[in-house]
Amino acid sequence: MNQNSNTNEDTIDLKELFFSLIAQWKVIALCIILSLICALLYLRVTSPIYSTDALILVEDGKSAASAALLGNLGSLAGGVGGKSPADAEIEILNSRLILGQVIKNLNLNILIKDNQSGLFNRLTSQDKIKLNYTSEAVSYSRNHSTLLIKKLEVPSFYEDKPLVLSFVGTDQFNLSYKDEIVFKGGLNNTNQSTTNQGLWNIQINAKNNTKQTFTIQKLSLPTAMRFVAANYTASEKGKMTGVIGLSYSGTDKETITAILNNILSVYSAQNIERKTLESKQTLSFLDKQLPELKKQLEESEIQFNKFREQYNTVDITQESELMLKQNVEMERMRIELKQKQAEYSAKYTPNHPLMSEINAQLAAIDQKTTELNQSIKRLPETQRLYLQLYRDVKVNTELYTSLLNSYQQLKIAKAGEIGNVRIIDTAVEPVKPVKPRQLIILILSIFVGGFIGVLFALLRNMLSSGIKDTSRIENELDLPVYATVPRSPIQESRVQLLKKKKNIPILAVKNSEDIAIESLRSIRTTIHFALNNAKNNIIAVSGPAPEIGKSFISTNLAAIFAQGNKKVLLLDADIRRGYLHKYFDHDVAPGLTEYLTNQSSIEQCIIHSGTVPNLDFFPRGKNQGNASEMLSSDRFSELLAQLSQQYDHIIIDTPPVLAVTDGIIISQFVGVNLVVARYAKTQMKELELTINRFEQAGTKVNGIILNYVQSSAGGNYGYNYAYGSTKDD
Repeated sequence: MNQNSNTNEDTIDLKELFFSLIAQWKVIALCIILSLICALLYLRVTSPIYSTDALILVEDGKSAASAALLGNLGSLAGGVGGKSPADAEIEILNSRLILGQVIKNLNLNILIKDNQSGLFNRLTSQDKIKLNYTSEAVSYSRNHSTLLIKKLEVPSFYEDKPLVLSFVGTDQFNLSYKDEIVFKGGLNNTNQSTTNQGLWNIQINAKNNTKQTFTIQKLSLPTAMRFVAANYTASEKGKMTGVIGLSYSGTDKETITAILNNILSVYSAQNIERKTLESKQTLSFLDKQLPELKKQLEESEIQFNKFREQYNTVDITQESELMLKQNVEMERMRIELKQKQAEYSAKYTPNHPLMSEINAQLAAIDQKTTELNQSIKRLPETQRLYLQLYRDVKVNTELYTSLLNSYQQLKIAKAGEIGNVRIIDTAVEPVKPVKPRQLIILILSIFVGGFIGVLFALLRNMLSSGIKDTSRIENELDLPVYATVPRSPIQESRVQLLKKKKNIPILAVKNSEDIAIESLRSIRTTIHFALNNAKNNIIAVSGPAPEIGKSFISTNLAAIFAQGNKKVLLLDADIRRGYLHKYFDHDVAPGLTEYLTNQSSIEQCIIHSGTVPNLDFFPRGKNQGNASEMLSSDRFSELLAQLSQQYDHIIIDTPPVLAVTDGIIISQFVGVNLVVARYAKTQMKELELTINRFEQAGTKVNGIILNYVQSSAGGNYGYNYAYGSTKDD
């Protein structure tokens, strides 16, 4: 039993939860509206961000200079490492070499801020602000006013510091730092001055904005780099593709396009300059080598010709010819490697892998050359001299011819040098902003607002400890629940009339098919059986606290009984604050207080309803301040006894039990005592105290009516014990 109870308490009824959220749709809708307003305000104050992009192709290949000079030997450097050719170029694109030059070209190290462009001003103002960076100046324009900064050179002390620009008259300006003027100058002129901090060189042009103040900053190179890098990206498209994608974002379409195209221009020029510089260095090396080789060639030819004239022709054996060819080839390779070594020594350290490889190759060639020379020494003297001289002529001729050809090819290649990068796409001016995405933000704001609204509604449900389950009343108080009366939207609208001090129509008369009235009809049988065992036909309707719908239940229950051909009297016993007279469009007096004080008779007090046959009304009368004493009098008990003989049913609307004792006093004279509780509002503790008050007075509570029940699962209401009602009831 306990286990089942615990299980039930821990179980969440999702359907009931859903309909409880539906009942709080106004709260959820309000949160959504507020969220939309916040989103619209955000879109209002946030400047649109545009983005433009470009593409660069990095071609992996050796330079024209290396190819012309080294030929196939250049393949020695190939295959070293597995990095993409774009990796190094991306680092160059992000370096101060490129971005620093772009910053200098477009004056990106100057910031301008209008001190009047605050949050409120952006919300209310329709002015369009434009900030433009060019090589000549930085311009700020707003409607018809313009500020132009052509030069802004400040001492290093004031770099990265905000300087307030203010105007004096129409031709002067001041620069202030921390409310102290640090520089004065004239508009539309170059102003130079040397102070203790350093050199000032400023030229500012202004038009129609001399009443405004601005905050300007001259950024240092590191700060300007961070400023640019925050909006700039360079990354490889794909893996090992050699294609680099560049993008730049900002609030001004023209400015971001100009910046990215300037980056492309500076980078392309730097790449071509780098390749041209390599060609220049190689040509300079060849200019020094060619005269020396030519001189060596001439000297070797002279020595060889002298030898031939002295000894005539010498028969060269096959072995000598082979040694000659090998010696010539080895010497040629040695000289080529020496030249390669000289070139690499200008680029790399002696411990570099390429340098080590070339040194190893030179050592191997030197060893083979030594072995050949030893073999040549074993030849006859004449043959040996012939071979040496012939070798010198052959080697020098081939080397001179080869380098001369390379020299001519390199000059041609240098003239057509274009670098190893190619710009595929340049930056174009964007059409639509990339952020904020207005539609997405508005949709998200709806979801966020709805989410917050649901959370708020759930929190209200959690904090609301009022009674929501009739089984809890029955289990804890051991009392039957006669009916659960649903919330009536029609009645809610009529309560507003009460606040405006107007008359209230009776719901059972004007809207007899209302769900609340159908629920009240369902308890007629229950009350009938209760009256059979009661001491009289008087029904008292009470409740723990005000504003729980007690008067609504009393009035409509009386009307329902009267519609069933029963003679019914509705008595307003809430002398202090009763308002049942508004249902009958009548004044409070003469009424109960006047009768109890012998100021009026029964006939003068009773009002016959013109809208509901068989229904009479007994108003409360004017409050005279001694309600409890009057209700405790014998005259009141005699009144009830007399009236019970004249009517089939008497329904008494009593004051709140926990507020005053009037309800407890009245309960001693009635046959059926009903207590009204409001759904999700009346606390279980309140209901317990109310029942205890009746029990202490020796009065029995016959049953509970749970009023204003919110719709639950399936659109049904509460836990009504009645099968159903029709309009014929």
